[in-house]
Amino acid sequence: MTLAATSAVDADKDMDKIRVIIAKPGLDGHDRGAKVIARALRDEGMEVIYTGLRQTPEQIVEAALQEDAGVIGLSILSGAHNHVCPRVMELLREKGLDDVLVVLGGIIPDADLARLRAIGIEGVFQPGTPMRSIVSFIREHHRRVPGEVP
Repeated sequence: MTLAATSAVDADKDMDKIRVIIAKPGLDGHDRGAKVIARALRDEGMEVIYTGLRQTPEQIVEAALQEDAGVIGLSILSGAHNHVCPRVMELLREKGLDDVLVVLGGIIPDADLARLRAIGIEGVFQPGTPMRSIVSFIREHHRRVPGEVP
């Protein structure tokens, strides 16, 4: 294979990489879990952009748009998920990013799970979820229109 052909194959492989935004919305300053997830997804071959602490829903959605991300991973330990997640989903719809998979990790009470799924948060990962489960879920669900049967 020539160098040009090899470069074309490598470019195609990069185009197939899952691009993930990992974000810490709100005032929660604990980002160790988000960094662990970011590293694990990167180690699994995904392209990961970590936005850092204290991001607004507007900043998160703008990052997803600018980076052409197929997945947004939100890490929320503060209990603000019932405020932040609806706004993120609203902004994604406004920007025409309906095909972006949104997953959530953190301290999420069981009582909130149905409401989160109803607004389009397809994956909710509570403490103790095996890393392999998160990776598999993202691989199986990214770039699929929410509500579409795989």
